[in-house]
Amino acid sequence: MLQRAHELPQQKGQMFVTDGGVETHLIFNLDQQVPDMSVYLLNGTDAGREVMRDYYRAYIPICRKAGQGFLFDTNTWRANPDWAFKAGLDMQGAARGQHRRRLVLQGHAARVRGRGRRSRSPPASSARAATPGSTIAGMTVEESISYHGHQIEAFADSEADYVSAYTLTNVPEAVGIARLAKRTGLPVVLSFTLETDGNLPGGKSLEVAINEVDAATGDYPAYYMINCVHPIHFAETVRHAGRWVNRIGGLRVNASKMSHAELDNSPTLDIGDITDLAQRYARLMPLLPNIRVIGGCCGTDHRHIGAICDTCLPGSHHHLHP
Repeated sequence: MLQRAHELPQQKGQMFVTDGGVETHLIFNLDQQVPDMSVYLLNGTDAGREVMRDYYRAYIPICRKAGQGFLFDTNTWRANPDWAFKAGLDMQGAARGQHRRRLVLQGHAARVRGRGRRSRSPPASSARAATPGSTIAGMTVEESISYHGHQIEAFADSEADYVSAYTLTNVPEAVGIARLAKRTGLPVVLSFTLETDGNLPGGKSLEVAINEVDAATGDYPAYYMINCVHPIHFAETVRHAGRWVNRIGGLRVNASKMSHAELDNSPTLDIGDITDLAQRYARLMPLLPNIRVIGGCCGTDHRHIGAICDTCLPGSHHHLHP
């Protein structure tokens, strides 16, 4: 098992730009044929790996202009047991895809660093998508450990800097992932998704969710994120929040104002209003003093991230550091 730094550079005040919604961009904008948004399947061919390299090339000028490092994230959001099974793979097959993806990102990160820009080579994205009423909504801590164990152990034996779990909808799954990461020595970042009322699916507040996970894990997560929700749906939640917002270290927002249910049933991609999204992002930044990762989720691509960086990181960025 690899030795890793106790603190991530994000925790020390470094700001990073990351990408947008890789799945929606590749499928809707680039017409990549991948089942069930399992874009990690592209890692298995030379052509697919080149698609992923091209995807990231669009972001390098953005982080260079913003004067910030770039955070490379693996495309392994659905490289887990049930989605791998649907794709006709076992977990060993999914793990091989994860390994290929890390090699692609490590090479690209090295090229970015060679051009004088900071980069962070790949964290590993672990958690699967979830919607209210799915089996994952009732997952226990023990079930979470069993479900995510193979993937996180594979990441722990790799060069991944940390594990990140996106689109989480419930506390027990988050606790299980954090305990797995702690057991394997990996730092972990947990990202919750919210509904249009600013709460987790099922009604639990983000404040309660973060506090419960911290209490159950000894504050192990490096920080928390919010993803797969438009700023209009959680701005009031963080505007009237207490000290718990200091635990939020990153945002990956949706382009669309639609609910999860509406997005799931939409046959087309809603890229939203790019300028409006960037302005809303900028208004959130002062409310979240420890934000160190700027990125996007469903419907966003390099155009959205570029606009967000232009609005939130206009040249001088010394005020973002503690």
